[in-house]
Amino acid sequence: MRNISPSFTFQLAVTLLACAFLLVPAVMSIMAGFTANYFKGISSGLTIKWIIEVWELYADSIGRSIILAIACLFFTLIIGIPAAYALNQMKPRFARILEEFVSLPLSIPGLALALALLQLYGTMSGFRLSSWFILTGHVLYTLPFMIRSVLAIFTAIDLKALEEGASSLGASSWQRFKDIAVPNALPGILAGSLTVVTLSIGEFNLTWMLHTPLTKTLPVGLADSYASMRLEIASAYTLVFFIMIVPLLVALQWLSTRTQKIGESR
Repeated sequence: MRNISPSFTFQLAVTLLACAFLLVPAVMSIMAGFTANYFKGISSGLTIKWIIEVWELYADSIGRSIILAIACLFFTLIIGIPAAYALNQMKPRFARILEEFVSLPLSIPGLALALALLQLYGTMSGFRLSSWFILTGHVLYTLPFMIRSVLAIFTAIDLKALEEGASSLGASSWQRFKDIAVPNALPGILAGSLTVVTLSIGEFNLTWMLHTPLTKTLPVGLADSYASMRLEIASAYTLVFFIMIVPLLVALQWLSTRTQKIGESR
């Protein structure tokens, strides 16, 4: 039997402690959503009535969060991929300056970004009271992640050399973008998509400032449930949140990994 080194034992212990630190509170919160009485614990019996009550109270918030995340992903793809492509075509000096401007939403708190949107569009009541207002904030906040993910791939694969070869064969600008840039950037697009969907569904500070009572999202509803209802309902809400987001993230991560393997095998 191979001897286990002390360093490996220490690293394993630290890893297990970190996992326990992250997972134990989540498991306890999930179990609280199934207990009849939080203060008595599992001895009070198990029930799913809190989950049913959460669904009855917050089904619209759950659906709205999913729709906003999908819409946010759509707009970041439509804007982010061409923007990353354009930055890659520019001279490095100007590209860095523009990239810094694009990344500004990441350097300021979400509340400050929301306040700027409120000052700019607050008088447009129809827009202000709709979910489109929240979507605008989500796109502004997540767009830099998509641009940077795609731009990193463009830089790593030396896209300019590939385009020069295609151009010498008579390919137009649109053909080079569609047939060379986008297919080669798929790993970065999927990585950016994973980040965008995660941030959009879980974003709280920005959404809390932009939402109205009729446009709540999952994180805002979760905060409201913790503040104004029983702990069992808040825990059940957390469980619903996990059920929604974990399979989605696993699927996106699997798709990203599979795409990278296909790209490496070519």
